[in-house]
Amino acid sequence: MPPAAHTATGVPAAPPPATARTRPRPTHHGSVTCPRLVPDPALRLFLFHHAGGSHLLYRGWAEHFPADWEVCLVNAPGRGSLHDVGPLASSEELVAYLVRDLEPLLDRPFALFGHSMGGLVGVGYELARRLAAEGRQLPRWLGVSSWGGPRAARRAGSRASEPGGPAGDAGPARHLLPDAELRDWLRSVGGTPPELLDDDSLWAMFAPTFRGDFSVVDTWRPAPGAAPPPVPLTVFGGDADAVVPPARLAGWPEHTPYFQGLHLHPGDHFYLRDHERAVARQITEALTPLVSTPAAPTRPR
Repeated sequence: MPPAAHTATGVPAAPPPATARTRPRPTHHGSVTCPRLVPDPALRLFLFHHAGGSHLLYRGWAEHFPADWEVCLVNAPGRGSLHDVGPLASSEELVAYLVRDLEPLLDRPFALFGHSMGGLVGVGYELARRLAAEGRQLPRWLGVSSWGGPRAARRAGSRASEPGGPAGDAGPARHLLPDAELRDWLRSVGGTPPELLDDDSLWAMFAPTFRGDFSVVDTWRPAPGAAPPPVPLTVFGGDADAVVPPARLAGWPEHTPYFQGLHLHPGDHFYLRDHERAVARQITEALTPLVSTPAAPTRPR
């Protein structure tokens, strides 16, 4: 008997009519936008954006994946249809929100790919680890982009794990920076439209979202003794990324025995905007052998 359906709050819903499974769902489901609905997908691939970003980072990606995969673009609260929810300021709050919101869509094989903040919260050691800790169905695969993995706890008010500066950087937490310094930092990293950073009225509208996202990242600390999620994990990054240098990405085997490899592409912290086809191909190659196999951890390396 198939598992009971759940509402967006995780409460069991009334049994649907027998034909409901074949009906396409709405394009939007809470935090998720599905640009290409698939009635009975073989896999759901969830894509998580960076701090200050949105699901639009992955606009156009769905067409690069197999036709029977449903690509789900995830928005963190504080933007788009979740603007009224407001940004959440800690990884614990954000992960708890996403677990509740995504639960109805985890009824079949799924995988997670996250860029920068999305690697920490959407993939990293948080969402996947929470699912494992709660005994829920695990993703078949994790893809981490431009996030260097757990690091030792930092002093209060300093940056945590990612994205920060080069290894050893303990600069001030970005959510606490004065507006002028935060806008200058964002200009130096790239990825944010200049008109947003240069226009005071636009900045005033979006600043709370940036600060909320950076609070999630900069206050995060790995839980003492936390085990890595027992899931295959592949790492991606830019070979000229000054925010998360390749050397940081190369350290991932120290943080998980399920490491599946590192893919570096030409570019900076936002390299994937120029290499979406190549990254999508590498995701597909990593995932395809895992879609039809039982959800179980690979043998640690």
